[in-house]
Amino acid sequence: MARADNKEAVGPAARMAAAVARKMRLKKGLTQDQLGTQMGFTGAAISAMERLIHPVSDEMLVQLERGLGGGTGIFEEMRELVRLEKLPEQFRGYAPIEQKAVALWLYANHVVHGLFQTEAYARALIAGGYPEPTPERVEELVVGRMARKALLDRKVVCEIELIVDESVLRRPIGDGEVMREQLAYLAECARRRNVNLQVLPLDAGLGGEYAGARGDLNVVETPVHDRVTYLEIQGESLLITDRTKVSTHMQRYAKIRAQALDPRRSLGLIEELAGARR
Repeated sequence: MARADNKEAVGPAARMAAAVARKMRLKKGLTQDQLGTQMGFTGAAISAMERLIHPVSDEMLVQLERGLGGGTGIFEEMRELVRLEKLPEQFRGYAPIEQKAVALWLYANHVVHGLFQTEAYARALIAGGYPEPTPERVEELVVGRMARKALLDRKVVCEIELIVDESVLRRPIGDGEVMREQLAYLAECARRRNVNLQVLPLDAGLGGEYAGARGDLNVVETPVHDRVTYLEIQGESLLITDRTKVSTHMQRYAKIRAQALDPRRSLGLIEELAGARR
């Protein structure tokens, strides 16, 4: 039986997708079982989606486009909207800004930045969070995080600078194989022409000055060449547009970059650590 709180948790985009799917299914004269068989789902799964017991999944939207879309692209367009409303609430305002960015300056000093996580690393990290998410919620968040990678291959190139604290590279998430894969992927990303990846070494503070002490930092240049800062901690977020503050963040980023290893030495360290974990 459908629970009221399940329906209330379904966002507007998922509700719209369910309503459109039902109308298009009926127009084609298909039962739920028939559509399910055609798509590789059970009739019960189609029923649960239409009745909002279970929000439409990303994979189901892909199959709905093939089974009902008829080349319109309507369900493909809904995928982005549904993904967005499944993201953590504090991240929803920033996600579209990130995807439209012309340049990003990123510093990660706790875990690998979300844009550069492998699926296995992201799943281990998300599943180990608190409060503990349900398996369904873990999958939703992993799908959303992996979807962010579209930015890396966008036709209108986004130039990205990423500085990773060395502690991030040495902090095991998941198991040894998960970390080896993650480090190998970082090395692969470092070879991209639009990515400049540097490592802030553990001994950066030996001189009495550690520029990365204030934590993660994300600065975005928008298509109209404004710059904004995004900060997130303990499930709370802050989007900063004040030019004076953003300028300070860029200057702080420059300090972090100045203390980091150069790209060639950074890549060498990542490759060395990846090999050490085999």
